[in-house]
Amino acid sequence: MEWIKKKDNYKVPIKSWCRDLEDLALAQAQDLARHPVVFHHVALMPDCHVGYGMPIGGVIAAKDAVIPNAVGVDIGCGMGSVRTNIPVSETSREKIRKIVERVKETVPCGEGRAHKKAQAWEGLDDIDAYSDRGWYSSHVRALALKNLGTLGGGNHFIEIQAGDDDLVWLMIHSGSRHLGNVIARYYNEIAVELNRKWCADTPGKDLAFLPTDSPEGRNYIKDMNFALAYAGQNRKRIMSRFMEAFSQIFPETKFSKEINIHHNYACLENHFNTDVWVHRKGATSARKGEIGIIPGSMGTPSYIVEGLGNPESFMSCSHGAGRVMGRMQATRSLTPEACDQVMQGIVYDRWNKVRKGKTKGMYDLGEAPQAYKNIEEVIESELDLIKPLHKLHPLGVVKG
Repeated sequence: MEWIKKKDNYKVPIKSWCRDLEDLALAQAQDLARHPVVFHHVALMPDCHVGYGMPIGGVIAAKDAVIPNAVGVDIGCGMGSVRTNIPVSETSREKIRKIVERVKETVPCGEGRAHKKAQAWEGLDDIDAYSDRGWYSSHVRALALKNLGTLGGGNHFIEIQAGDDDLVWLMIHSGSRHLGNVIARYYNEIAVELNRKWCADTPGKDLAFLPTDSPEGRNYIKDMNFALAYAGQNRKRIMSRFMEAFSQIFPETKFSKEINIHHNYACLENHFNTDVWVHRKGATSARKGEIGIIPGSMGTPSYIVEGLGNPESFMSCSHGAGRVMGRMQATRSLTPEACDQVMQGIVYDRWNKVRKGKTKGMYDLGEAPQAYKNIEEVIESELDLIKPLHKLHPLGVVKG
């Protein structure tokens, strides 16, 4: 960890675990350091890169307040992982391909892809209790029911992995889908308007806050937790279908207890002898002894880790490798041939073409391994935050 110099207009200092911190991410961290409700310091994990309002891979604590954009639009986005009893030596490219195809038959993958029928879950039985919220509509309700157990797009994935323990692991990355998005945007708009009304000294509307003792703040916390429960159930549903597909190819499979964690959320915790709302945006809780997941890219290793409970990071660690290229930059500067070379030996679907926007017609290479930081350097940079337990190499990947 190293200090970012404390300027006179900083309210709190910045502490960084980044080897290279891009200028835009630093500027966002400086906005947080000037924020009226941010407590003690700003922590930047080694996967840090520019986000919306707050950098991805950032951790802050807020006193008596929540900042919707410091959680993000995919509330509850996170990871799931299970270990099987199947030796890596029993796998083959053909078997991995069969599992990948069966997963895609039961788990809708990609933006706008959902189940044809509403899914049953008791946690959604009372969604109509939110009908007085501005984010609620019949459309949101219908999507929430059909999106449960779907992957989504972007950096979300389903992956079969070879562990350094010579066993096969299953890993997923997904979140709250459309539900978390509408909740986040709705409350940020409310926060912007209230901060304007109060003449709050916030560094721009992207970091507007809600006092936790206000009706709006209390409602955000309740609705955020609803989205967190939805995201956790979403991963559980995906993992269940994933395990079923795997067991169809390996009927003798036994599975370990599932790890299911968030990396986009806010939670009331005690740090530096103060009760504060810790916001982790693209960051994972790493309390002492806590098991976590730090994925790489679709062509590089992932890690199962154990938290060390370092107070300087608010007991947090990175949520992944972190980007070095934006999606559009990667699509424009990389080639399918170079990306295929990096993906050698891994079962995956070839690159699709962009359907709209400035890169329409070009191959979408936004998720290529070259668009991400070196996962080994990321892990090495946070060995005071976590202890690596298992290194997992990708065998087969499903992307949205």
